[in-house]
Amino acid sequence: MTQAKTTRKSKATPKKRTPAAPAIDSLPINPFIYEILDLTAKQKTNPKKVQVLQHYADDSVKSLMIWNFDDTVISLLPEGEVPYGDLKDQNVYSGSLSENLSMEARGGEAATRQDLQGQGRTSLRREWQNLYNYVQGGNNSLSGIRREMMFINLLEGLHPREAELLVKVKDGKMEDLYNVSFDNVKDAYPDITWGNRS
Repeated sequence: MTQAKTTRKSKATPKKRTPAAPAIDSLPINPFIYEILDLTAKQKTNPKKVQVLQHYADDSVKSLMIWNFDDTVISLLPEGEVPYGDLKDQNVYSGSLSENLSMEARGGEAATRQDLQGQGRTSLRREWQNLYNYVQGGNNSLSGIRREMMFINLLEGLHPREAELLVKVKDGKMEDLYNVSFDNVKDAYPDITWGNRS
């Protein structure tokens, strides 16, 4: 006599579900650039990242990508942290402007807060045409001190997350904040000619 095999059903362990990336068209009209990069970074695949960048293509976004990723764009600003300019504010608040912007971007109080409603803030979408002042070949008539003061004033006027982004872009370190690669940008914007900008 043969014995019948008994099969035992094992309980399947439920698969952990990772939250789906937000829909590509989930941003408001004319979003902040940091919102576009946040959404791009949340996409799981490179084609999806490219799709987001293409969907929100704008000259302001392309300008920042060129400054960040093109090695021939030479920043005329000192690398690293941005020193806070106002002595009175330095005595009241500790840290550099970059640290204060980073703190405010995360929702904490910082020296850059202009008022309770955040009135008077601007965006990189509005200010991108003035970025030529901070790179070689853009506005050579500015002194180094004047250029740095203009940059600090720009940072103080921007939304904190946009200012944090711009500080990274000036050093070519946007990838420290967002999981967006040069390959993603090249694929999304084939119309950009890379190199020979200095």
